[in-house]
Amino acid sequence: MIETLKLISWNVNGIRASMNKGFREFVESEQPDVLCLQETKAEPEQVDLSWADDLGYHQVWNTATKRGYSGVSTWSRVKPSKVTKGLNLEEHDNEGRVLTTTFDDFHLVNVYTPNSQRGLARLEYRMQWDEAFLDYVRKLNRRKPVLFCGDVNCAHQEIDLANPKANRKNAGFSDQERAGLDAVTEAGFVDSFRQFHDGPGHYSWWTYRSDARARNIGWRLDYFWVAKKFWDRVADAQIRCEIHGSDHCPVELTLK
Repeated sequence: MIETLKLISWNVNGIRASMNKGFREFVESEQPDVLCLQETKAEPEQVDLSWADDLGYHQVWNTATKRGYSGVSTWSRVKPSKVTKGLNLEEHDNEGRVLTTTFDDFHLVNVYTPNSQRGLARLEYRMQWDEAFLDYVRKLNRRKPVLFCGDVNCAHQEIDLANPKANRKNAGFSDQERAGLDAVTEAGFVDSFRQFHDGPGHYSWWTYRSDARARNIGWRLDYFWVAKKFWDRVADAQIRCEIHGSDHCPVELTLK
């Protein structure tokens, strides 16, 4: 029997809120080998996670300077050999958006990419972020293969959202943001989900408005990107749309 490693990424839209919406039950049931959380919106001492300790998870956090905002956390059964918070760039590191954990044979980067906001008010900053983040993972990938996962706040192709034409100039589907994901592909990273699923209707985020989730009017904003040189280790990739508890659902990668 081939031994596998299950990695899950989930924008929980506030870990304290998600605790009342089935988050603990999901983790206890799934017990992934690695769990990457985005938009935690909390300091670790604000959440009772003794149950996660009991499950054997090593938990590391990168929180925003502004309390209750943004934030990422990575939980793993195996203690990482190294933990790096942020991009080591002051202009990008006060919002708790990047957390790198290093294991024996790969770096895992947990990322919560800035939203370009209504009217693309933050698009210029987003473009600077995309360039800095890609530079970071490319350099990291020279030493050891990189996997990066999380909410990248962009649907890459028209197939990745329900209403592409109506959203062409909106945050999350602007030409500039999509070009940022083109650059990720050109840099040698593989969108794992699309290697296993090529059809429409696969989304990971739905607005709370207009009964969008029940109608599956969504966007695929959450990804696992894998360095090409590590691709032979990938066994499967899934979107866990049956899991509720946030406006996002978990995404999953299985390694062999």
